[in-house]
Amino acid sequence: MKHVGSGAMKKTVRVALVSMLLAGAATLVTACQSDPDIDITKLGFESESAETLYKQGLANMNSGNMTEAARKFEAIDKQHPFTEWGRKALVMQTFVSTRMNRNEQAIAAGNRYLKQYPRSEDSAYVQYLVGLAYSKQIVDVTQDQRAAARTIDAMSKVVNDYPDSEYVSDAQAKIRFARDQLAGKEMQVGRYYLERKEYLAAIKRFRVVVETYPNTNQIEEALARLTESYYAMGLADEAQTAAAVLGNNYPDSQWYADSFKLLQSGGLQPRENKGSWISKAGLKLLGV
Repeated sequence: MKHVGSGAMKKTVRVALVSMLLAGAATLVTACQSDPDIDITKLGFESESAETLYKQGLANMNSGNMTEAARKFEAIDKQHPFTEWGRKALVMQTFVSTRMNRNEQAIAAGNRYLKQYPRSEDSAYVQYLVGLAYSKQIVDVTQDQRAAARTIDAMSKVVNDYPDSEYVSDAQAKIRFARDQLAGKEMQVGRYYLERKEYLAAIKRFRVVVETYPNTNQIEEALARLTESYYAMGLADEAQTAAAVLGNNYPDSQWYADSFKLLQSGGLQPRENKGSWISKAGLKLLGV
C-alpha cells in the first residue's frame, strides 16, 4: 500500500472543504432563486455598513422607490440598533411608512423612537408623524371616530411638548379637523334619536357638542337642534334659551333663522334664562 504523506493529506482535506463550501453556496443560491419567500437582495445587507445602507435608502426614497427605501432603513434598524445611524434610520422608517400609508407601521416605529429617544433633535418631527398617521385613518362621521381621538392626543403632544417647533401650526389644524369629526359624530347620533322622537337621548348628544366642542363647525346646528328638541318636549324656557344663545353668537345663521321661525310658530320668542346650562355655555362661546 502506498503511504500518503501528511502534506498531501492536508491538501486533500482543504480541497474537500472548499468543494463542500462551494456546493453549499450553490445550493443556497438555487434555493433563493426557487423560493419566492426568500429575498436574495437581503443577503447582501449584512455586508453593507450602516452609513452605506442609509445613503442607499435616501437615494431610493428620492427616486420614488419607497419600498426599497423602507427595506434599507429596516435593515439598519435591525442590524445597528441604538446607534446614531439606527436612530436616524428609525426616523426615516417612520416617515416612509407614513408616505406609503402603512399607518400602523408608522405609529409603531414612531412610538418606539419616542420611547428610546424622547429628547432627541427629531422628537418633535416623529411625534408629528405619529399624529399624521392617525389623522390619515380618520373616516366619515358615520363610522368609528377612534382615530380622530388619537389624532387629538398625538397632535396635542406636538403643541404642548414642542411649542416652538415648525409642526405646531399643522398640528393645530389637524386637531381642529379631528374635533369637528368627533362633534360631527355626536350630531349624527343626536339626529338619529331626534328623528325617532327620543328627545332626551338626542339632547344628551347635542349637549356634548355645545359643552365639549363649542369651537367646531357643528355648534350652530347643535343649538338649533336643542331648540327643536326642547320645543318638541314642551320645555319652552330651554328652547327659548337655546335659540337666544344661538342668536347672540350667530345672528346671521340660517340655523338661527329656522329656530326663530319655529318658536314664532308657537307664539314664542328667543329669550335667555341665565340659570340654564345653555346660557352658561353661551357665555363661554362669547368668551365671557
